[in-house]
Formats: sequence, C-alpha cells, structure tokens
Amino acid sequence: MTGQSTGQYVLALDQGTTSSRAIVFDHQARPVSMRQRELRQIYPRPGWVEHDPEEIWVSQLACAREALEQAGLGARDLAAVGITNQRETTVLWERDSGRALANAIVWQDRRTADECARLRERGLEEEIRRRSGLVLDPYFSATKLAWLLDHLPQARVRAERGELAFGTVDAWLLARLTRGGVHATDVSNASRTQLLDLQRLDWDQQLLDWFRIPRSVLPRIVASSSAVGVTHPDWFGGEVAIAGIAGDQQAATFGQACFSPGMAKNTYGTGCFLLLQVGSKPRPPGKGLLATVGWQLATGSASYLLEGSVFAAGAVVQWLRDGLGFIETAAQVEALAAQTPDSGGVVLVPAFAGLGAPYWDPNARGAILGLTRGSNRAHIARAALESIALQSTELLQAMGADAAALTQLRVDGGGARNDLLMQMQADLLGVPVVRPQCTETTALGAAFLAGLAVGFWDSTQEIESLWRAERVFEPSWSEDQRGAMMHTWRRAVARTRDWVTPDP
Repeated sequence: MTGQSTGQYVLALDQGTTSSRAIVFDHQARPVSMRQRELRQIYPRPGWVEHDPEEIWVSQLACAREALEQAGLGARDLAAVGITNQRETTVLWERDSGRALANAIVWQDRRTADECARLRERGLEEEIRRRSGLVLDPYFSATKLAWLLDHLPQARVRAERGELAFGTVDAWLLARLTRGGVHATDVSNASRTQLLDLQRLDWDQQLLDWFRIPRSVLPRIVASSSAVGVTHPDWFGGEVAIAGIAGDQQAATFGQACFSPGMAKNTYGTGCFLLLQVGSKPRPPGKGLLATVGWQLATGSASYLLEGSVFAAGAVVQWLRDGLGFIETAAQVEALAAQTPDSGGVVLVPAFAGLGAPYWDPNARGAILGLTRGSNRAHIARAALESIALQSTELLQAMGADAAALTQLRVDGGGARNDLLMQMQADLLGVPVVRPQCTETTALGAAFLAGLAVGFWDSTQEIESLWRAERVFEPSWSEDQRGAMMHTWRRAVARTRDWVTPDP
C-alpha cells in the first residue's frame, strides 16, 4: 500500500481489440459512468491484423475524459487509474518523440507463423514452453516484435542503441499517459510476450537470444497492483496515480474474485478466454494450454493461472453481422438463433485466423458443415453460438485434473449477456454457469488492482465481499447428450485442420 487515497472513485481504462472503453467505479464496485468508442480493424493482407497505435491512444483518452465528464468528476475525485488491455498486441515507438514507428500488430495476426515453424525445426519448442509457459505460436508478442525490428528501416540498429521502446498496449498507454515518463509493463502482460521467465518473473536472456530481441527495447516489469506513475496534468486536469495494470483476461479473473485455487472464469469477448486459478506457483500446462501469471500484488505475492484461448467468439457474431448481413446488431443473434430448437445438424467451426487452444493450428480455416437444403439463417446463427460454447468446453476438458473439482464457471464479457449462449454453456459443461451483477469484470479487475495499491480497498477479502451473482444457469443435459455433441464438434474441427499450405 502507498497510503490512503482521498478520491472517492477509481477510473478503469479498458483498451480492447474492437473498442476502447473507460468506466468509473465507486467504492461499492458499481459503475457510475462508462464511455466506449469502436476501434478500426486494419487487414493489410490475409492473416494480417493491425491497429493504429495513435487511434488506440486518442480513443482511450477521449473515452476517459467523456466518462469523467458524464459523472461530473475531475482528477481530484479519483483515487487511482487502472489499465487493462488487449494482450500480445505489439507496439514499437521512439522513446524521445513517443511516435509509433508502424501500426500495432494485433494478437490475432498470423504473419509470423513461418518464423515459429523455423524455431520449431531448431528443436526449441519444448524449452521455450518450459521457460515461458506458452506454446510456440504467432499469437504472442516475441515473434511480432522481431518482425517489426527486421522489417522497419533501421529499427534493429536503433533498438540496440536504446532509441526505441517496445510494449504491449498497457505499456503504450502508460507511456502516453505519463508523456513518456514511464516505460513499464506489469507481470501479467510480460508473461504474454513469450520473453518472461515464469519462475523468476524477469526477462529471460535465453529467450531474448532465441527470438533476437535486444534487452534495451524492453519495458521495466512491475507488480500489477502498485503505483507506477501519475497521469500528466494535461489529460485530466491534474495528476492521478496509475496504480493497477493487468492484461484483460487476468484483470477479468481478478474482477471475478477468483482468488482461490480451483476457481475459474470465462470471458466472452472477441475471443474466448477460460482461466483457472492454480495458486502461488506455476503449474505445467497440459497439451494446448498455457501457464500464465495472473497478477502480482504490492506485497510481492503472485498468483498463477492455467489458460485456454479461443480466437473467435464474439468475432463469430461480428462475422454474421458484417460478413453475411444476417443481423444488424450483435444483440440480435440470440433472437435469430432462438427461432430454431437446434442447429439442424449444422456445425460452424470459426477458424477464421486458425485455431487456438487446444489445437494451436495457424493453418486451419473456418467451415460450415452439415448443410442441407433445409438449412437456414437461424440454423447457422445457432451453430455460431454453439461454436463458442463448444470451444470453451474443450478448454475446460483439456485442463483435466486441474478442473476436476470445478463447481461453477463464472462468466463475463459481452457474450455473457446472451442467455441462450450461457444456457448452452451450462448444458455442455455440466456445471452451473454464474453471471455476476457487474459483467464489466475486465475493467472492474483493473479498478480493483489500482484501488488496492492506494488503499481505496483494504484487501482481497473486501473485494470478494463486493462480488454478487445476477443469474445462475443450471445444466439440463445428460452426459450422453454432451458427449454426442462434443464428438460431432471434434469431427468437424478435424476437417478444418491444416487447410492452408504455409509459404515455403
């Protein structure tokens, strides 16, 4: 703790893949104002996904100012600011000017699949996994950063001279909020770069050598709940402590008060992310899963998680809206899917950018299978929702013994508001699915981490007392029903694997 705060609110900056948001929370963890702006998606080539770093910053700052204005608040009313962010997305900028050298390479981007294959051919995959807890995949920041250093003029030379700074989106926002005063990232985001030693919580020199990353470009690593700097007075009319940072999925797990081993949450956003708390020491992940840092408190204690990542969840619904024109708004998918009691045998595998856990196949591509002349939009919409629940079920099954004692799944994110999807999830898992009163748990987790660091909240026990369930979805299917649907799903997935032939 850094002393008691005087402000009565905490501002959470939630910079996501498809939008930037800002939410102000009060001491009872209730949102009092929120603003959101959509973020433009840039697709220069098939498999490439980028964001404009300046747009990330401008949209996030605008949301923060608008949320404060909506609530009639200023810097003096804030105890702290917390940051949570889309993870793995990679930004490279000039230290002196703060100018980004290129578009950010988004976590969904697959351009470095060939580089991952080359590292695999060198026999490095298992050792990289042992050190970092992560599978060797383009998903993570290391190969993205190496790509930028290799392809931007003079970037590698300038980085080695200390002129450039790398960061995931949290570090980019922190640098801009402090006008270049702080270049840092927290342990949860650092653990997603594939450059962190999971045991020592420090940059791993062997990983840096294998990925060809100069240490001089890296940010300082800080605890997730600790005062790391203050906002420049120009942004909010005064200085405010920046005291909480966590990657979006770790923040959501913290916001769901999953503080004890065996507790799990699933976030239904652009992707789907299921995280299981395993305690104060990292657990070797099973096939296709990840070991990751959950968070580190100012006291020095760290919590670790097992994670399974699905690339396309809300992105499936966006595709139905923008790609196929089935719906005008994402919220309409539930009503469309509810027009039919089942998918009529239709199975949709949304491998638009490859498959995440437990397959990690960058060369898979999406497919709709089981179509007949009687198939219609409602069947495809229902199959789209089922695909989200099916992928998440596979993740929990892959966690095996670690998840055997699971008694409930806590859920959040935009998709958690879809009652039909949540019932599908409970039926497939065979355990209750619990939706909290506040589904903005990603932002809430960032607020909790920031508030803890400045004494706004006293302890994780106090935070736990603020978590409340809104609805419980009880499973209704038999084991045979669940097994049959999972069997059909796996058959469909098998037909999408290795669809794209990598460039030689």
